[in-house]
Amino acid sequence: MANTQMKPAAALLLFLNFCMYVIVLGIGAWSMNRAIDYGFIIGPGFKLPAHFSPINFPMGNAATGFFVTFAMLAGVVGVASAIAGINHIRSWNASSLPSAASIAGVAWTFTLLAMGFACKEIELEIRNARLRTMEAFLIILTVTQLVYIAAIHGGA
Repeated sequence: MANTQMKPAAALLLFLNFCMYVIVLGIGAWSMNRAIDYGFIIGPGFKLPAHFSPINFPMGNAATGFFVTFAMLAGVVGVASAIAGINHIRSWNASSLPSAASIAGVAWTFTLLAMGFACKEIELEIRNARLRTMEAFLIILTVTQLVYIAAIHGGA
């Protein structure tokens, strides 16, 4: 990979994506913790409500559970993508490109899926400010992750 013109752009996008994925993980972890703490309590003598869903979140709307679950998956795979990307940026050769590009593609796919649930959650409206922040971050991450993939392929 003699072309090193894309290396600074790829490094900047990698750092930006890593920070945004960590923020998505933080907000997603808060949402998951809140759902576990304040969700439906199952114990002796309690009956499940008729429309009980195991992905029921006390805040947000019907899409929140799916959105948070896939956002956290995208966040974990995105952080793994950043770790593989650091190795590729450091060595910047053809032998490190396949691992960085493949995990970046998987992270982008999960991010795209979570963005779809974010769009559905926006359409259904009722949600709090933290969920709105996570929606915005995932929509931005969908674009920046794709541009990062293009940048690391541009150096090939």
